[in-house]
Amino acid sequence: MSSSSNVNDRIAGRVHALRTEQGLSLEALATRCGVSRSMISLVERGESSPTAVVLERLASGLGVMLADLFDEDPPRAEPVSRRVAQSTWTDPQSGYVRRNLSPPGYSSPLQLVEVNFPPGARVAYETGAREWPVHQQVWVIDGALYIQLGDQSHELATGDCLAMQLNQPIVFSNPHRHAAHYLVAITTDGPSQRAARRSAP
Repeated sequence: MSSSSNVNDRIAGRVHALRTEQGLSLEALATRCGVSRSMISLVERGESSPTAVVLERLASGLGVMLADLFDEDPPRAEPVSRRVAQSTWTDPQSGYVRRNLSPPGYSSPLQLVEVNFPPGARVAYETGAREWPVHQQVWVIDGALYIQLGDQSHELATGDCLAMQLNQPIVFSNPHRHAAHYLVAITTDGPSQRAARRSAP
């Protein structure tokens, strides 16, 4: 089985488990997150390779962070995340690659994600206000990146770090000829570590 199939199967299991755990029907989750019932069904059966935007909407509707959808079910609660075991996923639409660095399932309000964003890639999230504040910082390790947060535009070069609150639409884009490599740190002021793990891109 390919690594892509493994990741899709893991996502399928997590979405189904989280939806069932919350007592949500397919229709109820569809209404909550703005993803069609048929698409959610395909995702839960592992028959679709959902985009980052679809996964972010599902995570939002389930009250979790995007990283939670890549966890094992149930997630391991170990304090060390070995590189060989870190979940890596490629967005089928933009081609960006994300690696979840933080130990999956471990009780912590902080989440670290490593991203490789290819030239010409663009991802737009319809991020809105959360039940509690979710904060994110993006540190560019190599390359350059444009981030549009609401009506504010930020151009980040190598070594730059942007701090923001995830409470409005956000667009990540790379108009340059070289990939951007960056680290994302996410934390929340909310009471739930799982609910803190929302989208990072």
